[in-house]
Amino acid sequence: MSARHKILLLDDDPELLEVYREILERLPSRPEVFTATSGSRGLAMLEGEPFRLLICDLKLPKMDGLQVLSIVRRKYPQLRTVVLTSVMDEQFRSRAYALGVDLFWQKPDCEQELQMFLECLESLLGREMEGGFRGVQSKSLVDIIQLECISQSSSVLRITNGQASGRIWILEGEIIDAEAGELNGEQAFHKILSWRSGNFESLAADTTRPRSIFKSYNGLLLESAQAFDESQNAAQAAAPSASGPASPLAQLSQVEGVEFVLALKDGDDAHPVARGLENPQHMSAWMRENLERFRELGDRLHAGPLEHIEGLGPQRHVALARQGQTEFCVGWTHSLTTAQICERMKEVLALWVS
Repeated sequence: MSARHKILLLDDDPELLEVYREILERLPSRPEVFTATSGSRGLAMLEGEPFRLLICDLKLPKMDGLQVLSIVRRKYPQLRTVVLTSVMDEQFRSRAYALGVDLFWQKPDCEQELQMFLECLESLLGREMEGGFRGVQSKSLVDIIQLECISQSSSVLRITNGQASGRIWILEGEIIDAEAGELNGEQAFHKILSWRSGNFESLAADTTRPRSIFKSYNGLLLESAQAFDESQNAAQAAAPSASGPASPLAQLSQVEGVEFVLALKDGDDAHPVARGLENPQHMSAWMRENLERFRELGDRLHAGPLEHIEGLGPQRHVALARQGQTEFCVGWTHSLTTAQICERMKEVLALWVS
């Protein structure tokens, strides 16, 4: 059995430390959680234990959180770091990201925010440190953008890849513009996402930047993934023996309006396949639970077999359905009507069996 990851939680409020310790111990990876109420105590504990993740408040006695993070980055460059604070100041946020933190998060005040925060932590705990973009630890650029948007942050991401460079503007969790060389808007965004490695830096937000991108971040990331698949498929056609088959969801994700697709076969809870989702395991559990509940409700009402479920939201819509031995969760752009989702869901299911 592999060793459990160790988390160090640093805050000057003992009661809050105990609350978060209990919450973090229930993460799917079941980490060991240690606590400290001062920067000096936290640094001493880091010297004696091989920690995977440090979660640090900014307001600490004598040595503040930014000072702690500065020391940590020099002494433990591979340690993942997260700022968890009640202080939402862009200057502090920019300084924290400049120190190389993986995530800057305001202390959650509702269940939804807490769940998103825990999903981000689980992702950080499980990710290997190979390749990717340097600047907030090694990770894919998709991960970096998703973390920024999920936390509803405002920033400018500056990315360099050799001699090439580009910027992505994010305002309150929405991607509003991008530039790369002579390209602007969506073209520049997709160009930047085609870079597989490089350097990353988070700059202060620019609220005066005119908006040229109006699609959701999930839709943009899905389009970039489709473009990457198309290039991979072209390479496979040229040298079919050199690579494996294309993703089975590639064709489904090209249906107009699709933002993400998740498929889960019976008896395969641990291995969902997905496009456009950061945490398919969490979404697959939610999908399976809701499909089962609605099937039970249909049985009690004698309403006949369940065809599909549609959920409408302010940012995107979701549809759940079953085809043979496979269950589906499909995210749709919020501009679609219920009738359009119904018709396009039929198209998705037809493509799956074709």
